[in-house]
Amino acid sequence: MLIALACVWGSSFILMKRAMFTSDNVAIFTDGQVGSLRMLIASLVLLPFAMKAISKLKIQKNILPLAIVGTCGSFIPAFLFTYAETGISSGYAGMLNSFTPIFALIIGFVVFKDRLTKIQMSGVVIGAIGVVLLMLSGQDLSIKGNFSHIFAIVIATFLYAVSLNTIKHTLQHLKGLEITSLSFFLILIPSIVISYINGSFSTITTNTHAGEGLIYLGILSVIGTAIAVVLFNQLITMSSVLFASSVTYLIPIIAVIIGLSFGEQINAQQIGSMAIVLLGIFLSNMLPKLLNRKKMQ
Repeated sequence: MLIALACVWGSSFILMKRAMFTSDNVAIFTDGQVGSLRMLIASLVLLPFAMKAISKLKIQKNILPLAIVGTCGSFIPAFLFTYAETGISSGYAGMLNSFTPIFALIIGFVVFKDRLTKIQMSGVVIGAIGVVLLMLSGQDLSIKGNFSHIFAIVIATFLYAVSLNTIKHTLQHLKGLEITSLSFFLILIPSIVISYINGSFSTITTNTHAGEGLIYLGILSVIGTAIAVVLFNQLITMSSVLFASSVTYLIPIIAVIIGLSFGEQINAQQIGSMAIVLLGIFLSNMLPKLLNRKKMQ
């Protein structure tokens, strides 16, 4: 599941870019339109499942956590990432997304009093170092925007971490599909309103490239958002926040592989950086489990 999510989300950044611009760099949808339409389409796809689980919203303690997950885990980051990609490359955006495990660790430790071993903490640090090295070894890291584009992703990753910890500590009694469908149900109306206000519907009817943009947007919304978030939320309930958020360590690796398919080059520094990232994931997740099994034997 982790590898599948990494493949889907590793390619989602280029899908965002293609929904906004054609291959000839002709504008299609604005960043705000891509964000709102992405949330709207995903919400509609998940609506039948939300209707089946609607009784869960009658339980008052579920409403606030689900609203936090919908808002922090999907809605606001959708706008922040598309805005960021108006100023930086999609590959660079994918690399910066790896702040998520760091924020997840800090929030879990400070707010929810999670206990972490020294091995796990060292794994997160090593993984972060690998991400930084991979970022520095990128083929196209020129920043055309300003610091606000980078800061937008930092805020988005912090919000992702808030959502991760909310699911793990308050919504364990719900299934991944219930969490996802109900959280998207709560952002359906805002998505419709914002899509109308920002002119998304008129762009669909007037822009000659809208059909092309909608294809990428549909893939991004259905596979990269609705289905992927269901898998991700299920992964959180099955494992740990740290393990689930480790998907963001794999995303830059997928970005490099996708880059190769588009004719980009890979060098020894990038391969070494990817190895360091994988080492960090191993130390954070697999090694502690292996040590515990050995002790039990």
